[in-house]
Amino acid sequence: MGKRAAIIGTGQTNHCSSREDVNEMELVYEAATAALKDAEMTIKDIDAVVLANMELFEGRALPDMWCGEGAGAFMKHAFKISTGGTSGTSGAISGYYHVASGLFDRVMVVGFEKHSEGDASGGMALTDPFWDRHIAAAAIGNFALSVSAYMADRGVTEEQSAKVAVKARRNACNNPHAHLQMPDLTVKEVLESPILAYPVHRLEMCPQSDGACAIIFASEEIAKKRCPRPAWVRAAVTRHDHIYLGEVKNRLSTMRSLREAAKAAYEIVGIKEPLKEFDVAEIYDPLTYAEIAWYEALGFCKDGEGGMLIDGGVTQMDGELPVNPSGGVISTNPVGASGTIRVAEGALQIHGRGGKRQVPDVNLALVTGYGVYCWSDVLILSSKPY
Repeated sequence: MGKRAAIIGTGQTNHCSSREDVNEMELVYEAATAALKDAEMTIKDIDAVVLANMELFEGRALPDMWCGEGAGAFMKHAFKISTGGTSGTSGAISGYYHVASGLFDRVMVVGFEKHSEGDASGGMALTDPFWDRHIAAAAIGNFALSVSAYMADRGVTEEQSAKVAVKARRNACNNPHAHLQMPDLTVKEVLESPILAYPVHRLEMCPQSDGACAIIFASEEIAKKRCPRPAWVRAAVTRHDHIYLGEVKNRLSTMRSLREAAKAAYEIVGIKEPLKEFDVAEIYDPLTYAEIAWYEALGFCKDGEGGMLIDGGVTQMDGELPVNPSGGVISTNPVGASGTIRVAEGALQIHGRGGKRQVPDVNLALVTGYGVYCWSDVLILSSKPY
């Protein structure tokens, strides 16, 4: 049993398609400085730094060698995480374990990405080069295959998917850091947007963003002194599945890694009815159909009923379980930071500092990460340490 640890500070840049005014290290510095200010600390107070980045998306290797200084890692213990889309949540889990192990008392995690400096993501083929790549190159091709199978298997409709996009972009309007803020978006506009790969429309897919996000973990003694309402980490679980498309009948429907990670996290905390017990969820939604599929994988409803949740307004801001008050990955996607943002947003809800996107009376928050079609992270944050 590890020691108790909590998030006591968060900081984000304002995310957009291109931050030409700063370099990558300066982007990291912005987020780190904001988190330190939020926690009322200086870099001298930080014992260790964890960096998270989807390496090579900027067209260069080992970005931590350049950006570590921006996070204040000079002559400190520093650690770099790169696990695809889950880099940010994996970095957060690493930061948590740094503190829970008892080795460090104050750890800062910084996730970052500067897509505008090198669009490597569009051409990356994260699939088997012999069996899969010719039919499912890069993220959009893989998602198109999975979405088509998911629609046939579970009966989710294009209109239900479009409603997720509308919800996300409207929620983003309450988030000053969000990239795509579209208050007047309609279902009709979503369905009339260009098709990237059938049946995925452009407005159903996440953007490419420049941005960074930092979070500060602290040991129990420090957290209680430094933060009036710490966001305690009650569970932090990761699961990895293989990447071969043909081995899984329907990846979105099955999503074994997310189901298993959620099951393990729920057992740790004692969650029996996630839809009723969680007050808010920040889940990693790379496209609209995935959010609906994740409703099912996370146990918010039975398989095949995810579309009914969005139809019934259950996951709206005023619904039974608000999902992604921040606007989610669909609205903001600096990949290495996207998971860190989910954790930061979950912590903000516990802290009660979510501003216009604050959900009332949040005591238990669910956070997820998703990456490379097969990697899932689940964290549960609580206003109580036990």
